[in-house]
Amino acid sequence: MLRAFFLVIIFTSIISCKKEQENYHGGYYWIYGYGLSDIRIHEAIEGISEKWKIKIVDVAGCMIDSKLQKKVDETNKKTYAAIEERYGKGWKIKYDKDIEGFASKKIDVMDVLITNKLFRNELKKHYIEIDDVDKVVKEQNDNLYDVVVYNDKLKSENKECFRVSVNTKNRIVQLK
Repeated sequence: MLRAFFLVIIFTSIISCKKEQENYHGGYYWIYGYGLSDIRIHEAIEGISEKWKIKIVDVAGCMIDSKLQKKVDETNKKTYAAIEERYGKGWKIKYDKDIEGFASKKIDVMDVLITNKLFRNELKKHYIEIDDVDKVVKEQNDNLYDVVVYNDKLKSENKECFRVSVNTKNRIVQLK
């Protein structure tokens, strides 16, 4: 009985490791891309990656050989199946809709931030003007965003000044 239990644990571990290697790395589904990527939507893809646990990784530029293209397409097919298993059949439509709507969501986040006293005080502490905020916004889930504020004028290598969590529905800003 004890042997059977250990065999089940070992078998489960092997299956889990295999899943991690094939299409799930570090808590994200990796979709591989090649060719000319659309830079306009890159920020939106990064912005919703936390919500969807999906990363887009370019493996080749415009020039790609057929062997690599075939391998990428086969791997992505498995990844799409795993994503569909997690999110359901209509996941791609919802995902694309989130990408399209991300720009307006960033505006909503900034609308909450510019009127928030805590945020304005943090900007002053780091000598950042309100009209010169360099930030990265990542959607955690509906109405909740993680915002990292940078100051590119700093001479140090790390230009990150502070992080806040923004709830656009309740208009709440919390320092992280």
